[in-house]
Amino acid sequence: MSKVLHTNIENFGPDVLKSNVPVFVDFWAEWCGPCRVIGPIVEELAGEFDGKVRFVKVNVDENQEIAEKYDIQAIPTLIVFRNGEPVSRIVGAAPKNRYQALIREVMGN
Repeated sequence: MSKVLHTNIENFGPDVLKSNVPVFVDFWAEWCGPCRVIGPIVEELAGEFDGKVRFVKVNVDENQEIAEKYDIQAIPTLIVFRNGEPVSRIVGAAPKNRYQALIREVMGN
């Protein structure tokens, strides 16, 4: 079973903004090749940081309001939220170790 939560406009607040742990949000779309490439990496990270970081995917085609609010200009865009605020962002596909470093930085490790 996936440890990555798919959210939408109705659940974005409770899933991301009100989380008591940092949240790694993957803004993606079905048709996006690089998004499909990093999908398995996000799944691996969700297992690696289980209980310490929440992993959430937002389909930008189905949730344009969220994409607009966080100024998503290209996908994949990955934003880490802490205490309801975006604190770090990576635009475009990156290697797993870059995402790991970003998460550890946000966690203070």
